[in-house]
Amino acid sequence: QVLLVQSGGGLVQSGGSLRLSCEAPGRSISTYAMAWFRQNFGTDREFVAAISASDITSYRESVKGRFVVSRDNSKNTVYLQMNSLRPEDAFVYYCAAKPQGIPSTEPTTYEIWGGGTRVIVSS
Repeated sequence: QVLLVQSGGGLVQSGGSLRLSCEAPGRSISTYAMAWFRQNFGTDREFVAAISASDITSYRESVKGRFVVSRDNSKNTVYLQMNSLRPEDAFVYYCAAKPQGIPSTEPTTYEIWGGGTRVIVSS
């Protein structure tokens, strides 16, 4: 079973940047579709970005042009670079993995989840 360990996140001013990392220690994720979701208490988990095994990326509309998802298979790590952050981007962010297939915006299709990391954006 792949374990996903998240890091990054924290408090940033509106307009600032943060980078989230999601590592699978000791396990290759090169064939996995990887994604980032976000959620606040009492709300549904929503899709943010995804990257396929062949590095095809997709984003929710509100983060296009501001967020960039990437992967470094040599480090078994996926990143979410978040720029021009807004107060409405304040969520707990989760990375997710699915061992086969193309990325999906539907969280139920992902089998493995990181523990989440909180992003706070002050106005």
